[in-house]
Amino acid sequence: MDTDLHVVKEPQSATAYAETEGQTLDPELRYDDSEGYILDVNQIGPNLSTKTARDGQTVLIPQPSDASDDPLNWSQAKKHIVLAVVIACTFLPDYGSVTGAITLIPQAAEYGITPDEVNHSQSGNQFMVGAGGVVAVMLSAYFGRLPVLFWFMVIATATAAGQAGSHGFNGFFIPRVLNGFFAGAAQGSGLMFIKDMFFLHEHARKINIWQAFVILSPYLGPLFASFMLTQLSWRWPFWIYTIETGLCLIAVIIWGEETYYDRRLPAEKQPPHQSHLLRLIGVEQWRSRHVRNSFGEAMMRAVRTISRPVVLLANFYYMFTFAWVVGINATLALFLTSSYGFGPKQIGFFFFAPIVATILAEAIGHYLHDILARLYVRSHRGRLEPEARLSVIYIALPFLLTGLVVLGFALERKWHYMVTAVGWGLYVFGTMVVSVGISAYLLDAYPRESGEVGAWINFSRTAGGFIVAYLQVRWVDKVGAEACFGTQAAVCAAVVPIVVVLQLFGKRLRMWEKRGLKTL
Repeated sequence: MDTDLHVVKEPQSATAYAETEGQTLDPELRYDDSEGYILDVNQIGPNLSTKTARDGQTVLIPQPSDASDDPLNWSQAKKHIVLAVVIACTFLPDYGSVTGAITLIPQAAEYGITPDEVNHSQSGNQFMVGAGGVVAVMLSAYFGRLPVLFWFMVIATATAAGQAGSHGFNGFFIPRVLNGFFAGAAQGSGLMFIKDMFFLHEHARKINIWQAFVILSPYLGPLFASFMLTQLSWRWPFWIYTIETGLCLIAVIIWGEETYYDRRLPAEKQPPHQSHLLRLIGVEQWRSRHVRNSFGEAMMRAVRTISRPVVLLANFYYMFTFAWVVGINATLALFLTSSYGFGPKQIGFFFFAPIVATILAEAIGHYLHDILARLYVRSHRGRLEPEARLSVIYIALPFLLTGLVVLGFALERKWHYMVTAVGWGLYVFGTMVVSVGISAYLLDAYPRESGEVGAWINFSRTAGGFIVAYLQVRWVDKVGAEACFGTQAAVCAAVVPIVVVLQLFGKRLRMWEKRGLKTL
């Protein structure tokens, strides 16, 4: 489904969508309450003007305006440059967070405390990544997307330098935790940027690319840090992270762009674009704040979104599926050292396993999510329900369960380290597939709350990981790796009924929300 040019179905009337036979249609989103998104142009009434993709068949959702400032009308090059900047910033927080998993031992030696105590700084950093994403989305709803990203990146660069140049554990802990909060802006708001610039039928592929970098980042950080520690101080991985953060800040300054555009406003009321600098620092958005949410409304959007039963259930499932990833990332270096006697170089090579798994999941997911969506559309008269995005979770489930069980047995029984690597890779492959499925589902289900659902997905991931990272080492010490990772696999299986409930009753719940809750 390509989308470079828009083909306009012959307009026969200026009539907007209306209620016909009890079916309510959204004029921008082409969503039919009874049958879902209308993606096949042949299923649309003859009196409605409809813009389609280059194939002349796929309905563009949302329907773009005729204005050049509309991000949906930007060139493919501009869209992907802005997306690349967001992805680069998204890459940073987990990269920097799990870099600390490799530096635990030399830091503990310098500070005179245990590695587990040093790990508390990493857990705090990881939790703040999720919290920072939620706050960034709240502020973006009032101050605009670009200035919030810019100012958060400014502070993220300063705190990254602070942790690299710190003295003593307390001096390291404070900028470390603050860095997680401010570096997490892009990770929490990634779905918001994707929704602003791309059409519904493009979402899964863009989410797949974005999520690949989210999941790759905590493996590349430790990989590079492991090799650096063979010759350099533990501070160098954090200085490299500081340089990377600074480069991303420069990219935001040069190529970042404000993507918010309200198509409900007539052309004469749209805020004019005057200066890139003024948009970057937030002056233009401040002048036009009256056309967006009030400050109170912006703050409450995230609260109202997580209060929706569907959002809460999806995030509960995701938290208990993904939390183990963060715990493993934060502590596996310690297990590899105790079980196999690995040094920094061997640990660095070991991180190639999840990197390869993520790349394979991205390559397969590039086609898999669209194939499943097309099959659904063909069998449902050109319509797509958001719940169709969840089917991919059943494909991921065997990889999740097998990976965790194999990892636990391999660590406890000291099987060959390649078996451990395979178990880890299988689990990471499954989490990548699940992450895209959950993100695409909630984005399709709540397109007008794209930032909020994305922030809560990110928060669920990091909050669960924050708890597990605190407990993982002591958990394994107490019951053994088999029981620990076996329990984690059992939890992943136990929450699958939530997916079944969402597929069977998710739409009814969303319609109940629409009637019973105030529309955001």
